[in-house]
Amino acid sequence: MNRHAMPLFLMMFLAAGVHAGDTVPVPPADPTADRRAILAMQGEYAVDFAFDETVLLQPGYERASAMRSAASETVVVVEDGGTGSRPMRIVLQHLLVDRRSGHVTKHWRQDWTYEASERFEFTAHQTWRMVPIAADTTRGAWTQCVYEVSDAPRYCGTGRWNHRYGVATWTSDRTWRPLPRREYTRRDDYNALNVENRHTIVPGGWTHEQDNTKTVRADDGSTVRTIARESGFNDYRRGGDTDFAPAYAYWDATKMYWVRVRARWQRAFATHGGVQLMTPVDGMPIVMATFQHADRVVAGEEVGEDEITRVFDSWVAAPPAVPVAAAAAR
Repeated sequence: MNRHAMPLFLMMFLAAGVHAGDTVPVPPADPTADRRAILAMQGEYAVDFAFDETVLLQPGYERASAMRSAASETVVVVEDGGTGSRPMRIVLQHLLVDRRSGHVTKHWRQDWTYEASERFEFTAHQTWRMVPIAADTTRGAWTQCVYEVSDAPRYCGTGRWNHRYGVATWTSDRTWRPLPRREYTRRDDYNALNVENRHTIVPGGWTHEQDNTKTVRADDGSTVRTIARESGFNDYRRGGDTDFAPAYAYWDATKMYWVRVRARWQRAFATHGGVQLMTPVDGMPIVMATFQHADRVVAGEEVGEDEITRVFDSWVAAPPAVPVAAAAAR
């Protein structure tokens, strides 16, 4: 090959002593830098959400309209710890504020655990199960688990942070999640998303990219068909003129109530190895009950443990037995 015609990337590999078939070494994990990147997501943001169907995978399927929305959102650190025998763990809570009215909505939550040994996975309709993470997958990696507004489970993903190019980026493995709220309120032609997530810390904020495949799954976890791929891009930009004081006041008033709710979810997973929600797909009975409890706490009322128990007894159950086909596949 004429050296002047050689592709630049190949010249760089050869200069570095890397040849075709060689394995490019992966830099060692840097959990301290990873932690800084995760904590960099805290703060006040103007957020744009964009979702576009890209590749159509079924004959006759028509591309859905692009979806665009925006919000004002603050991200607060709920937990930043883990030493010794405890895994490193960071919990971030998102809070929405209506710019005009000041109304606050508790939004999604993201938990990050370094070298987690297990995570929950969405396995079937309204069902999540705890599963072990392979040692070679979790070594040097962070598992991010995302939760609903009621702290119900949504999805987890595991991956390593990449700092090689001066920009911190985390990319997950592909995992399953239920339909997002933006979809299940308007369609029922698929029941699961197969997703790869990417978080990148950028000047002035951070971004969340999603590579989604819209899928029909059977109860045993097998794929019946895929209908379309979708690109998601959530852009978190610092700044704007939103007054976030109502969000901090709400969180100060209610955070101990939400500690109790999170403890109930953790207990359900620990007891049963997973959960099944006995609600419609929107989960609104649990959302409404917990939000009403939180509103009462803001008003200065007490919410008893028996009231939280009634919510969980009514709407949260142990997952059903694993279907034979799925058990055999494992």
